[in-house]
Amino acid sequence: MTPDLDARLARATEIAKEAGALALHHFQNRDRLVIETKRHVTDLVSEADRTVEVLIRDALTAAFPEDAQLGEEHGESPGTSGLTWVIDPIDGTAPYLNGLPGWCVSIGACDADGPVIGVIHAPVLGEMFVAARGRGATVNGVPMRAAAGDLRSGLLGIGANDRVPAARVGEMVTRLMEAEAAWTRYGSGALMLAWVAAGRLVGYAEPRMSAWDCMAGYALILEAGGKVRPFPQGAAITYPAPVLGAGPGAFAELVSLTRFSDDACWV
Repeated sequence: MTPDLDARLARATEIAKEAGALALHHFQNRDRLVIETKRHVTDLVSEADRTVEVLIRDALTAAFPEDAQLGEEHGESPGTSGLTWVIDPIDGTAPYLNGLPGWCVSIGACDADGPVIGVIHAPVLGEMFVAARGRGATVNGVPMRAAAGDLRSGLLGIGANDRVPAARVGEMVTRLMEAEAAWTRYGSGALMLAWVAAGRLVGYAEPRMSAWDCMAGYALILEAGGKVRPFPQGAAITYPAPVLGAGPGAFAELVSLTRFSDDACWV
């Protein structure tokens, strides 16, 4: 039986609001949070991340027990429907813990063919980005479209982390600057992917991201008329991979300049 996307989109949107309210409560009381370091000193997790993910997972399980789940803080749980929820309770933990607005709740879903649902809620900014396959994309209920222009017609978002050598990131930035692309970094890759879908950024690229960072954003971009570099599915979905999404006029050049397909550039 094909999963009911309309019911899932509606419930995921409600859950994102509930999760956003809980995350915002912790944000407003962040001095009381217990903070831990994961892989390195800038890779942080707090009790807020964990409690928000539990809220999301429990609500999704109650509504759709047949669906699988994959989350940043609590890993995988199996399902039988062929649909997997991909959850980042707080994308942009570092900005979150430092009192900056650049964070969001990200709830995506995918099947064997890729992203099917994307819900990204930015509570401090008061924005809800929503999309489902074949149903278009909206921000606060208003339809949105990816930018049509080339790489130089607007602002590009980029990200990086310690999963790739710093020198390779520098080389990528150099290529982008030599191509006269203006770029920015805001702290949440998921939120910047949503901004690509909204036409505020011409594209976004990051050499290594996890599925929970990008799946919702990918669904938004595709439904807004943009293009994405496919993220691995199946067993490979649990591993980091290059992430790239852009409007149709910037996509090909961004693919060329980032060189994500050339593994030798990223080791």
